[in-house]
Amino acid sequence: MHEDTIFAVASGAGRAAIAVMRLSGPASATVLRALAGRLPPPRRASLRRLRDAAGEELDHALVLWLPAPASYTGEDSAELHLHGGRAVTHGVADALVALGARPAEPGEFTRRAFLNGRMDLIEAEAIGDLVEAETSAQRVQALRQLDGALGGIFRGWAERLRVLLAQQEALIDFPDEDLPPETEAVALAELAALTHEIGAHLDDGRRGERLREGLVFAVTGPPNVGKSSLVNALAERDVAIVAETPGTTRDALETRVVLGGVPVTLVDTAGLRETQDAIEAEGVRRARARAAAADLVLVVRETGASSPPPSPTLTIVNKIDLGGAVPSDALAISVRTGAGMDHLRAHLAAAARALTDTAGPPPLTRARHRAALQETAACLARAADAGLPELRAEDLRLALRTLGRITGQVGVEDLLDTIFRHFCIGK
Repeated sequence: MHEDTIFAVASGAGRAAIAVMRLSGPASATVLRALAGRLPPPRRASLRRLRDAAGEELDHALVLWLPAPASYTGEDSAELHLHGGRAVTHGVADALVALGARPAEPGEFTRRAFLNGRMDLIEAEAIGDLVEAETSAQRVQALRQLDGALGGIFRGWAERLRVLLAQQEALIDFPDEDLPPETEAVALAELAALTHEIGAHLDDGRRGERLREGLVFAVTGPPNVGKSSLVNALAERDVAIVAETPGTTRDALETRVVLGGVPVTLVDTAGLRETQDAIEAEGVRRARARAAAADLVLVVRETGASSPPPSPTLTIVNKIDLGGAVPSDALAISVRTGAGMDHLRAHLAAAARALTDTAGPPPLTRARHRAALQETAACLARAADAGLPELRAEDLRLALRTLGRITGQVGVEDLLDTIFRHFCIGK
């Protein structure tokens, strides 16, 4: 597949003024010359008339010729900036197939960039995150990862591991030589420092993963306290049915909002109460389950109600327009009049930012990063406890191999399909 010349529309689907067709592979120059008549100067947009093999004119397009290795994929590549009509893009695609190119698989351009050394695996994943970013905070995190901030940390650890491994190999290969007596003590101190740094990085509250995937805020409380009305107000649209009849909400309803630059899924749940109705009881069970798994639970109550369950919860007292006492630890609102709603939104935005705070070292953004780093930490812990240099060296080799899987330096073939198949066509 790596020897094929591939193409895809890299711009959005549907009608548009401009459609960008990408081309990459060893036959790119031949294909582009047949389509456009001649190659334009490298990296200079040139207007060309595109024709198929029969000489039929397909479009007047801007053509970019990007010879290897200075291209996105590291291969000979080209871009065709076409008019965006479907007839144009379909006609050009048919012409490219006739000239020997084939449609690209999802993520195949970025996969080739990785295989050709244009980026490491973390940076390749950042491309996917940048394409999928919904909010400014997600964009900033993806760009930070694309710039190599996270990969640089892993590469630094890998280099230190290689030095440690070399020291252990020296202790194994030259046991009778006059090695400095402090060699092993220095190695153990460095091993402890490295283990501590990796442990500190793992202890980040999953803030990077939370920001990438989005938070979940569950709205719970007794029936008829205004949970559904609150969700509708925060979403600024009718998500849930609102009625005076208790038990109207039977299942968990979800809607996506942005709070403080962070994507948040609000979950409207069934009212919490004892009931003999089997359907409502199942709704209550699901409500409790969603609350247990949520990043933050919004407990909605009326004035004068009892104290909420322990953290992580935010107590919200609704219907303050009807009068009554409000606990000191609660946020007072009236969904009906709008009183306190701006303060609540600001509070929720601050909570979302705190749960995904991107200050400090670049956070882990994917579960596979965390799993590999946890395995690396386990290998280092075994190495520290190893009684023989041979055993310690083997655990250090395992740690280095596991760490290398994150950036794609070793053992990545089984990861590639899983990672790149989630990309869009043309990336």
